[in-house]
Amino acid sequence: MSMYMAKKARISGTDIVIGEGDVVTLNGTKGNVYEGALALMDASENPRFQTFMKIVDKYRDMGVRTNADTPADAKIARDFGAEGIGLFRTEHMFYGEGSDQPLFLLRKMILSNSAAERTSALNELFPFVKKDLKATLLAMEGCPVTFRLLDPPLHEFVPQSAEKQAELAAALGIKPEDVAKRGESLHESNPMMGHRGVRLGVTYPEVSEMQIRAIFEAAAELSKQGKKVFPEIMVPVTCDVSELDFTRKIVDRVYAQVCEKVGVKKINFKYGTMIEIPRAALLADKMAKSAEFFSFGTNDLTQMTFGFSRDDIGGFMHDYLDKKMLAADPFQTIDQEGVGQLIQYAVERGRKTRADLKVGICGEQGGEPASVEFCYKTGLTYVSCSPFRVPIARLAAAQAAIRNKK
Repeated sequence: MSMYMAKKARISGTDIVIGEGDVVTLNGTKGNVYEGALALMDASENPRFQTFMKIVDKYRDMGVRTNADTPADAKIARDFGAEGIGLFRTEHMFYGEGSDQPLFLLRKMILSNSAAERTSALNELFPFVKKDLKATLLAMEGCPVTFRLLDPPLHEFVPQSAEKQAELAAALGIKPEDVAKRGESLHESNPMMGHRGVRLGVTYPEVSEMQIRAIFEAAAELSKQGKKVFPEIMVPVTCDVSELDFTRKIVDRVYAQVCEKVGVKKINFKYGTMIEIPRAALLADKMAKSAEFFSFGTNDLTQMTFGFSRDDIGGFMHDYLDKKMLAADPFQTIDQEGVGQLIQYAVERGRKTRADLKVGICGEQGGEPASVEFCYKTGLTYVSCSPFRVPIARLAAAQAAIRNKK
């Protein structure tokens, strides 16, 4: 059997063989590879890295933010030079460590039968949301933080185990089988195009109101303490300006209430939307009448433009690439010919309506060099990517500036 088939690699000129799953350690500065796991250092503290990135930032004139879901993510990204958070997914506080109680309360809200039940559950959930958002604003003090309102389909949060269903049933005063029935009623044939994002806020305005109140109270309290914070409220899955106008009324009402309650004259904030549906891109001139910023959700915009499910393309994308029917996986690098046209059109039309419109991207392509250069050429204000890709995005933005100024 060949080394390739056995999934092993022999180091040239030695007897060293590395098999799939073996651990090696890389020195990214010197290019050395070591067998086994060695102690690591914080790469952001490397003086060579710091010196090089200072040179990079001398030439870069496009902003680089991060996609972060926790205050810990925000700190890592800031250490790597992120200038803000371009995407904070509020729903991620319901996953992982410390999520049990907020997740329970979210489930209680989802399975409520009336607005009164829902509001009661939201009031219980509010302190957890506010605490998380406040910690993130503090971690990014002095930098903008874009909070995306709750986006995923609700059925994702409905408990599946009999034990959790029984626990929730007891809290709601109903039978466990009723929990299962309510969960089934939320199931959708195509949840990625279903009752999510702004559509939840249209049906249940109290859900949007709770999050907006948490953002404003967190920001107002920090501002009163002398902290400089800049929250941005981002409405997801929009396709018409009427959705933005509807949500803005909630924003304005809650803003006035919070300013009076906390005792502040003003909260610095921006209001905008994710552009992830082609119709929103085509109607960008109208969307910009309400939105002060656009952030292109390139993952979903790609999915809806191609008609590819990003969760299922693994079964056939290699055929398209092997047969050279597509030059690259469009979920890895922006499809400049198709999706790129929508982005360019939306930027142009949006800025005709609002000249100072801020525009960014927050899909995974935000840290991919070819996509970063496309964003630079298109006149985007910033790109946003995962924390560990921030240095790559900074470098790509500097290289794009140098190339295009020539």
